[in-house]
Amino acid sequence: MSRLSQIRSETKFNLLGFRRSPAATFFTVILPLVFLVIFTSIFGNYTINATGARVATQYVPGILALALVSATFMNQAIFTVVKRESGVLKAMRATPLPPWVYVGGSVVSSLVLTAMMTVLVMGIGRIAYGVGIQAGALPSLFVSLAIGTAAFSALALAVTCMCPSEQAAPAITNMFVLPLYFVSDVFVITSSGPPRWMGLIGDIFPIKHLAHALRHTFDPFIDGVPVPVGNWLVMAAWGVFGVLVTVRFFRWTPRG
Repeated sequence: MSRLSQIRSETKFNLLGFRRSPAATFFTVILPLVFLVIFTSIFGNYTINATGARVATQYVPGILALALVSATFMNQAIFTVVKRESGVLKAMRATPLPPWVYVGGSVVSSLVLTAMMTVLVMGIGRIAYGVGIQAGALPSLFVSLAIGTAAFSALALAVTCMCPSEQAAPAITNMFVLPLYFVSDVFVITSSGPPRWMGLIGDIFPIKHLAHALRHTFDPFIDGVPVPVGNWLVMAAWGVFGVLVTVRFFRWTPRG
């Protein structure tokens, strides 16, 4: 079997596991859409500038960032710990399957889920709330999604090194991302911005840079299509950090 076929098989296996997990489906697919409906219902969806852009334009990028983090960091970390503690990874390690093929299959499955959620969130944003995007912004959007998926997939594998059991994995992953959502312009967007200390914390971590990179492609207040290189570099740096931690500490065998 060729390496490409092996990666395809790993991707199919990961997506099948996702489909069979009601919790993963809820948190990745349903919950982001629920947040989009809640925010637009609470804050309204009135027109905010002469181009006809609406308030929901400010929320769709944040919800898309949340969906990407759920599809990559959350799902991949939790499923990897479950497979490690159940002995699946140990059995895979005993086969001729190269480790990079397993990692490649995980990243590709995350890309598939990210693409699905992008179409879903943007489609609902367009149909239900009138959220549009410039055609010229699509390349920047694709790059942001690709870098974000790779970076958060690497961080997902890194955080598994901290999870002692499959029961602890959801708590540990949520411990990292839930507070950051509130300081990364995902849930709360105000004209005055959050307190400075909260903004500084958000600046350090990649979720805010993902949300801002995505928001650049939707921003109704600027002309042209900005290229968020700075945001991409921060996400890429965190991705490299995740790779280094994974290479050093990743385990294939159960901790118990």
